[in-house]
Amino acid sequence: MEDTIVAISTTMGVGAISIIRLSGPEAIHIVNKAFTKDLTNAPTHTIHYGHIKDGEEIIDEVLISVMREPRTFTREDIVEINCHGGIAPTNKVLELLLKNGARLAEPGEFTKRAFLNGRIDLLEAEATMDLISSKTESSRKISINTLTGETSNLIKKLRDELIQIISNIEVNIDYPEYEDIEVLTNNKILSSIESFRDKLSIIIKKSEDSKSIKEGIKVGIIGRPNVGKSSLLNSLLEEEKAIVTSIPGTTRDTVEGTIVLNGIMLNLIDTAGIRDTEDTVEKIGVEKSLNIIDSADLVIFLLNNNEEMTSEEKELLKKLDDKKKIIAVNKVDLANKLDKSILKDYIEISVKENIGLNKIKDEIKRLFNIGELKPDDMTYLSNARSISLLNKAKNSIDEAIEEIAKDSPIDIVELNLKDAWNSLGEIIGETYTDELIDELFSRFCLGK
Repeated sequence: MEDTIVAISTTMGVGAISIIRLSGPEAIHIVNKAFTKDLTNAPTHTIHYGHIKDGEEIIDEVLISVMREPRTFTREDIVEINCHGGIAPTNKVLELLLKNGARLAEPGEFTKRAFLNGRIDLLEAEATMDLISSKTESSRKISINTLTGETSNLIKKLRDELIQIISNIEVNIDYPEYEDIEVLTNNKILSSIESFRDKLSIIIKKSEDSKSIKEGIKVGIIGRPNVGKSSLLNSLLEEEKAIVTSIPGTTRDTVEGTIVLNGIMLNLIDTAGIRDTEDTVEKIGVEKSLNIIDSADLVIFLLNNNEEMTSEEKELLKKLDDKKKIIAVNKVDLANKLDKSILKDYIEISVKENIGLNKIKDEIKRLFNIGELKPDDMTYLSNARSISLLNKAKNSIDEAIEEIAKDSPIDIVELNLKDAWNSLGEIIGETYTDELIDELFSRFCLGK
């Protein structure tokens, strides 16, 4: 990080202003070469009016913010140039700064430097991008809680609690001759470990709820042709998104739409009707529908009340056994020909007559605990990487409890507890690999 990076931090296009940001040891010097005033002795956190020039040519009229390390986002010298919005002037200023010695920043490199310089931890770094991309008020609140360090403190407290248990074990292992130290046995630490596991389980559950709030819920609507999938999508979206006809196989590809339910994004996907077909295009659509079943967070399986269940539908029911699902029986305004005795839980609806659609929404709320998380109760992890590491830590705790049940030596139990402690450390970036950091920050936008 000896070089100085530069990038445009605002969206390219016509606008009132554009902001070009530099960070690094030469940031002030590089800008000073092109500015009409001397910035070398400018106090930190000050703004300066003037012009950017290339030789004798004036490029733009600007305001320049000077922020000296270490009280900056990256803990390096940072300069931000507020120039007129628009592609031509912004690019011209950027081109001049590159010519003066700056290097074009990689995606997320400013935030990466903030992490590597100890300004923020890994959770806070991820929350920076989450806040930028948040689409609902609930996801904004989760991101801001993480960004302000509240979620990191939760993980640090867990690690502190675990290290206390580990320390007590190590004292017994390393200094068995000390008479004033209580002799620890597996049974004596079991209750502490079980209590920790219970606390971790609650955090995992609430974190999974938070993930749904932040990323939205992917909902696949599946069923055979003409059961009303496209009509259901249109009704939930309250717009004519999908084409609806009485011709089987009308929907040959996925059709998507989004609604907000109690502050949570529902990403609805209407799929091609699942059936045996010789039509090449429709066959591709059916294959995509089957893939949606695997990737969706929730499947709405639609059946026709006016027709008998087919063998294909019975196979789909089996495929959905371990899947979070809603079985909806459509067309209840027509004569009943469907044997519902093999269905465990189902909702009766009529999309045409607008019957029962609110029951589907209520069931989605119940399945994903929508409404259970309060605005002041959102200090939880909300991305797949972090939740995976939480589960990894819990697995290590479970293994420690299993070793105690087998009456294994206490130092074996300690190894499992240390694995859990390290997994929690990976969440906030106490331990990391260069490959992880490079991959994570590559997802960021340029200039952030």
